[in-house]
Amino acid sequence: MRGYLKRLVTTGAAYQAPEIFAKGIAVFTLPLYTRHVSTESYGAYNTLLTAVILSSIVLRFGVVEAFVRFYFTDEDQERRTRIARTATATVAWTTTLASLLAVAFAADLSRLILGFDDPLLMDCAILGLWAFTNIEMAYAQLRVDERARAYMCASGANVAMTVAFTIALVVFAGQGARGLLLGNFGASALVVLALWWLLRRRFSLRAKRADLRAMLDFGLPTVPADASVYALQVADRFYLFRGVSHGAAGEYSIAVQLATVVFVFVRGFQYAWPPLAYSIDSDADASRLYSIVTTYFVLATGVVVAAVALLGRWMVRLLAAPKYFAAHEALPWLALGWTLYGLYQVMIVITGRARVTQRNLPAAAAGLVVNLVLLFVLVPKSGLDLGLAGAGIALCGAYVAMVALMHLLTRDVFAVDFEWRRLAELTAILTTVAVSGELLLPTAGFAGLVLRVLWLALIPALLLVTRFFKPHERDQARALVADAHRRVTAFRAGHGDVEAYAEDSLRDI
Repeated sequence: MRGYLKRLVTTGAAYQAPEIFAKGIAVFTLPLYTRHVSTESYGAYNTLLTAVILSSIVLRFGVVEAFVRFYFTDEDQERRTRIARTATATVAWTTTLASLLAVAFAADLSRLILGFDDPLLMDCAILGLWAFTNIEMAYAQLRVDERARAYMCASGANVAMTVAFTIALVVFAGQGARGLLLGNFGASALVVLALWWLLRRRFSLRAKRADLRAMLDFGLPTVPADASVYALQVADRFYLFRGVSHGAAGEYSIAVQLATVVFVFVRGFQYAWPPLAYSIDSDADASRLYSIVTTYFVLATGVVVAAVALLGRWMVRLLAAPKYFAAHEALPWLALGWTLYGLYQVMIVITGRARVTQRNLPAAAAGLVVNLVLLFVLVPKSGLDLGLAGAGIALCGAYVAMVALMHLLTRDVFAVDFEWRRLAELTAILTTVAVSGELLLPTAGFAGLVLRVLWLALIPALLLVTRFFKPHERDQARALVADAHRRVTAFRAGHGDVEAYAEDSLRDI
């Protein structure tokens, strides 16, 4: 079990690194881009970006998700190669044909989505649809083999080229929204071609009908659910923009962007978790691992959410203009929402393992309905006046409904003995620290910041006092710390060169 957890942490960290880098670059380059792009153009860019991602979910037909699951059905390498070729070919053909069709109707699509005629801007988005979908398929091949180094190199190259292309097109060429789209997706298209060459033994334009039929049977039921989940993630911003005010939507968007401190952790988990979860043959071992991972995931992300709740005001003051300060109201709720989304991913893997992916849709649809209802009730100008926090609470309420319903729908097909007592204890400790700190401590000034940082130390103290950690967990933690200390000491003392040290670390991975 320790080996599985080590694999999850290692691969998750590898997938988080490019995400952290990309989000960090996005934050620091945002002021540069917004000086050269009008608000109308930036709105068009975001609208098309959303349309690209939603269309990609539909055009994949669930094949990428099915590939990850089917890859671990059989250990025969020849069959795995055939499955990979079928999946790659399917995604390549569907995206290429759909893109060619969309180019033919670019002007009509522009008027439909944007409300004005700009076929060239639409063409840039269509390139994005092709590149984004195919790069997701290529990344999936790297993830199933846990080729973390190749994944990091590809993602890093994508981010670096995106920044270079976007600055050249937006700042120097003055291409506005077109530059934002071309810079982003032009880089992705080049990375797709490079990965096809790297994975050429698994690349093909011919799909085996029997394998494709099996993958569609598995994957197609996930498409409506995935589309609903994505709609859930953007409905609040659209509702604020159209139903409240453009300013409220802007402030909320800043909160969404700052909540990436939790998002990058969840995204790394989302990428690393399915390959590991599906690779376990024994249902008993899988059930036990799912339970332990859920507890550790809540612990790791819960600490970050508590920190965001206590320090959110200072984050907004540091990273945004004063007029965006109201964003701190929604920030803790959005951070909590990403944690709940991570728990939903645990449930998604359960339906995938049991091959009952058709059960994803009722939970996703219920979450979308709950979100819309709570938005009407909690957001200003419609019901209770909870400000921007109302939209964040609506999102959390939707995810709670989804996780609860998914558990009810899956417990009869694959039983997981979740550690309910430890989860309740952990939730109580984190909530107590966050709420008490928010009510008792200053909300501004250096003294308030220091006191709140110190207040967070109550979390590990309470976990130790309540004996949250089991004896074997404490022993393993001490062993890991001692092992890390030994490695660092040996490295500093010169016992082996850098290459030997790296090989030793990679051997453990």
